[in-house]
Amino acid sequence: MHGLSRIKLSDWSVRERVIAAVGLLVFAVALLAAGRGLASGAMGEILRVRFGGDAERTRVVIDLDRTSRGLVIQAGDDGRVVLSLAHVSPPERRSGTGQGLVRDFRVAGAGAASRIELDLATSAEIERRFLLPPGDGVAHYRYVIDLKATGRAPTRSAPGTERAAPARPAERPLIFIDAGHGGRDPGAMGASSRESAVTLAAAQALKQELERGGRYRVRLTRDSDAYVDLYRRVAIARQAGADLFISLHADAGADPATRGASVYTLSEQGAGRAVREFTRGENWQRSLNLPGRDASVDRILLDMTQRATQNRSAQLARTLLGELESADHPLLRRSHRDAGLAVLLAPDVPAVLLEMGFITNPEDERLLNDARARRRMMRAVAEGIDRYFREPSGDLQMAGTGAAGAN
Repeated sequence: MHGLSRIKLSDWSVRERVIAAVGLLVFAVALLAAGRGLASGAMGEILRVRFGGDAERTRVVIDLDRTSRGLVIQAGDDGRVVLSLAHVSPPERRSGTGQGLVRDFRVAGAGAASRIELDLATSAEIERRFLLPPGDGVAHYRYVIDLKATGRAPTRSAPGTERAAPARPAERPLIFIDAGHGGRDPGAMGASSRESAVTLAAAQALKQELERGGRYRVRLTRDSDAYVDLYRRVAIARQAGADLFISLHADAGADPATRGASVYTLSEQGAGRAVREFTRGENWQRSLNLPGRDASVDRILLDMTQRATQNRSAQLARTLLGELESADHPLLRRSHRDAGLAVLLAPDVPAVLLEMGFITNPEDERLLNDARARRRMMRAVAEGIDRYFREPSGDLQMAGTGAAGAN
């Protein structure tokens, strides 16, 4: 047929063949391993802990037989790095001597996770950390931590108090709540209220509900009637290492009889746009804690990160809608929707946009402005978030942001 031609591998350069082979291998093996983890639901295992480097910079490599999510508890200022890895068991060798900045290490079981403790020769900081999937001749996952000496004296705790010290708040998931619109952008208008005021009141109510049990750290993108750029809202959450982003809005329609809540997640077109925009910036690999050795391989890893984030976002949308329905909150007939909205574009932070109801519908507007009804709705949203964190989907988590956040 005209316009079609066969791709001839003989025309490819050696470098093109290598890049294509590595990319296909990374993608296929990672998907196979992630699917195996999803199917079994069993605990994985730390295979070994390895070190390389010197007294200025040291790389710690934790070999895993499945994907895992890391959480930094102590980041090195006090002469110790402590990391929790979810859903993996300790290795047979649970302690030993390190190298470079690391004097020795210990690995202990901690419920459904393993706790890795690194005793340092001096204070250091985590320069970056990332998860490498199987590929390039390696059949297992590798959780990599790059340490850099700071030159500061370690601020150590008194002898014997390290293990008794309470866990830092960074152990708790960080949730960003985005109150839609604000300032010069009031949003949709109802008969007696504006969207920006309704969303701020709901965001504050949700923050109270989430903080009540002490399980989360919660931040707002705005806590007053102020204008915040849409892309800035996402950037704030990413820079802080957010584990979840939820944007609250009130819908509007031409027909005042239309009512009900809905949840938006990122569309396929929006996901492609997000990746294109993200890779335009300089040092985008570092922003996602990717290896940065080959742009083609990093692009594949970014695509996989985006896919995992979309899956997690869809899971959150389902749990939220389930809880809202159980609370008898009215929903649109097609309540799970997708779009390329700016607040959903982060490639590594699961995000949803909740349209709480139609401000142009008299009954929905009344519920949105009634403190008791608003509190009841936000309690259902908080329960949906609880379910989301209680029931991890096991999706491949490729990278996060920040040294002290979740990865």
